[in-house]
Amino acid sequence: MNSIQFRAVSCAFASLLVATVPALATVVDIAANGFTVQVAAHISAPPKKVYAALINPAHWWASDHTFSGHAANLTLDAKAGGCWFEKLAGGGSAVHMTVVHVDPGNGLTLRGALGPFQSYGIDGAMTWTLKASGDGTDLSLTYALGGYFKDGTAQWSKGADGVLTDQVARMKRLLEAGSPEQR
Repeated sequence: MNSIQFRAVSCAFASLLVATVPALATVVDIAANGFTVQVAAHISAPPKKVYAALINPAHWWASDHTFSGHAANLTLDAKAGGCWFEKLAGGGSAVHMTVVHVDPGNGLTLRGALGPFQSYGIDGAMTWTLKASGDGTDLSLTYALGGYFKDGTAQWSKGADGVLTDQVARMKRLLEAGSPEQR
């Protein structure tokens, strides 16, 4: 098999995996000062429906990956300058990310550092892309983080990869099965 045939077979296999597994993720690059995670999934719903779910993280984000312990406290104001916000007990609050680009039904880009990254000199860009494909939508999530990582990025990249893969799988289950919870 020559290199062109190998690439064609590899691409076909990767496409098959994306269509059959809840979410396929990978750390696509890693350096001392940052990393990029990509997650891909095929969702059996039209892009407009996937986008409507995307901008309502309270419905699919896992409560154990919030500061408050309750995903119901999450909101996302899907307009440039809007924010992904969380209400906390006692009148507290947290901004997870700021919206920098909105293309309804096609994609969304946010800036910021999720969860534990907020305590460090780290910033990130999270881009969600939606494309109609066959019976539904090919969803792609790219999260690139950079800055000061006291102990390097290896463990952080694995953690981010796992958390984001789980969140995409939860959104897929919500749209296809009616609940983000695994049954």
